[in-house]
Amino acid sequence: MRRHLPAYSTVAVCALFFALLPLALSDYHRGIAAQVALYLIAILGLNVLTGYTGQISIGHSAFMAIGGYTTALMSHYHHTNLIATLPLAFAITFACGVLVGLPALRLSGVYLALATFALAVSIPQLPLKFSKFTGGSAGISANKIVTNTWLYGVSWSAAAIAFVFTWLVLRGRTGRAFRAIRDSQVAATSSGVTPAIYKTLAFGISAALAGVAGSLFVLATNGFAQPNEFSVTLSLKILIGAAVAGLGSLWGVLIGAAFIALLPTISASAPLIGSAHGQDVVFGAFVIVVMLLLPNGVAGLLLRLRQLVART
Repeated sequence: MRRHLPAYSTVAVCALFFALLPLALSDYHRGIAAQVALYLIAILGLNVLTGYTGQISIGHSAFMAIGGYTTALMSHYHHTNLIATLPLAFAITFACGVLVGLPALRLSGVYLALATFALAVSIPQLPLKFSKFTGGSAGISANKIVTNTWLYGVSWSAAAIAFVFTWLVLRGRTGRAFRAIRDSQVAATSSGVTPAIYKTLAFGISAALAGVAGSLFVLATNGFAQPNEFSVTLSLKILIGAAVAGLGSLWGVLIGAAFIALLPTISASAPLIGSAHGQDVVFGAFVIVVMLLLPNGVAGLLLRLRQLVART
């Protein structure tokens, strides 16, 4: 218990900070802060799959699309309470993740990355196929429009639950099995771990968290689900956030989420660099600088700082 006291204290201080933060923010900035929370959930999911199990994925935007459309469709056609759609999106995308994880057992490395890339490309096309039901390229909206204050509270409550859930999964037997598979699948098998079960479970958990993030993503866009919002670019943003946070650790996730949520807004105010896409240039430059300075992400920096403190 005493060994985990600093971690518990850090979590308690963060919880108090985010509970009081809305009082100091404008309505617009509460909306931005809510986006940080939903990206945090998505990065947690990707970290479970890639950071802890060693399975590369570029398809998380597909699971976010499934979760987002679950919220929009259930609200639009069945008037389901928006909060109630979050656990529903979790369950549906968990099942989808397991279904994807089963054939993915035969793939690894770049082949798995390409398969999940194909998933990210194909899933957002489904609403176009069933346009009478989903609104097609025009999208579909939920019946209720939410305020940024409400969205902030729901997003950060969901983020807190997702963080605790992920931490509990990773600190137990399941987490040890994930790490064993990541480090050496042969050694994990010889230790009694069944890689097929745990790799599929990791896909399910990762997809489920992405689904919740997708639901919140739709709510952050005034309850409007549109295929273009869930492009491969969204998957790449989540991957960048996970790399900035530090794969294989939970303690840098908040910084990674803030990085991808806030940097586009900050770079938009920077002078354009000789083209209409100067904002993208600034964003890319920041990513390169961070990767050069923090190759192991924020989590690696925190680990080095902790080691320095322990030596003094």
